[in-house]
Amino acid sequence: MEYIILSIPLFFLLMGVELAWSAWPGSKAGPRRAPVYRLNDFIANLGCGIGSQVVGAFTKAVIFAIYLWAYDHLRLFTLPRTALTWVVAFLLVDLLYYWFHRLSHEVNFLWAAHIVHHQSEEYNLSVALRQSWWQGLFSWWFYLPMAVLGIHPVLIVTVGAFNTLYQFWIHTKAIGRLGPLEAVFNTPSHHRVHHGSDPKYIDRNHAGTLIIWDRLFGTFQREEEEPVYGITTPLTSWDPVRANFHYWGDLFALAQRCTRWSDKLRVFLKPPGWRPAELGGFQGPQAKDRATYRKFDTVVDGAVRGYVAVQFTLLLVVTTLFLFRQSALAPWLQWAVAGLIIWWVMDMGLLMEGHRRAVMLESGRIVVLALLGIGLTATLWSAWPLITFALGGVSLLHLALLASTGSLRW
Repeated sequence: MEYIILSIPLFFLLMGVELAWSAWPGSKAGPRRAPVYRLNDFIANLGCGIGSQVVGAFTKAVIFAIYLWAYDHLRLFTLPRTALTWVVAFLLVDLLYYWFHRLSHEVNFLWAAHIVHHQSEEYNLSVALRQSWWQGLFSWWFYLPMAVLGIHPVLIVTVGAFNTLYQFWIHTKAIGRLGPLEAVFNTPSHHRVHHGSDPKYIDRNHAGTLIIWDRLFGTFQREEEEPVYGITTPLTSWDPVRANFHYWGDLFALAQRCTRWSDKLRVFLKPPGWRPAELGGFQGPQAKDRATYRKFDTVVDGAVRGYVAVQFTLLLVVTTLFLFRQSALAPWLQWAVAGLIIWWVMDMGLLMEGHRRAVMLESGRIVVLALLGIGLTATLWSAWPLITFALGGVSLLHLALLASTGSLRW
């Protein structure tokens, strides 16, 4: 069962509560709290999360099949499905998650898949949904030993899903320290440290559910002053496609500059910041000057923000239909709809940047959406062509109006 997909309505409810909290004055006489949400950052975060779910729709079945094969052919024991086995599975998943997460910060090719989750310079519940499109391809083999030990794959993926769900609520500034719970569990305070770009906070508090692993293996850091969130070199883009590919590009560019083949390989295996001696050696993280530091931001016309909000709502509807009805679609149509969704999230980011290419790309995306309505007729609902053509026509008119009034650049 897709527990994470089924939890999406709860995610949005809790984000609404957090938004209301941030707008509520701290006291009757005091000022309102600083906003914790920005529309451009929110759209980028959810765009990354949508892409992650779409990619996962094509990979999860394969990964589960590998677990099942290992369980059927390689298992050393056959563990009964008892409460004790659930406890063992929970502890193993949490421990293995710790090591996967820790290595994702210490090995460049794993960091390239994980960096997306850390790019936001805000800290709110939408950041929990900012997930890499490739991380699942690198994480599954950390849990493969559980199948070899005799834990059934259904139990592995179920416990893994709940481990992921637990981590949603800790992405908030609305909750302070939690007393004795801080000694055992991962909490918002602990995880705020993990998202900090301050040198003393980097590569700390890798826990999923239990903070005991960080305390045991020497990576625990208590929250002191509030972190400066994000990565050491900000992404400066709202485009989820760029977010998922930019660090890979950096690594290949660095490898190309290396003269020795051994160094080209080390680029991907060494920690972030590593350079061969010929290129200056290791470059450690530098603290941001809090007095001069400014978060990346862009300003676009209010009409553009309204257009993006409407289109993003439609995107959520299309993505939900795809995730729940994927198996009813022909293979070519699955790939076509998935490609459209990725195109869509990219356009939303470029529109929030006021990018010059955004109008042409968005026009093409709207046409493709309308045409795909024909392919969806037989598998979903006979009214789809009429709906998609109508939405496409209205969206194109809206887009043309924005461009004609100067709100968007051609």
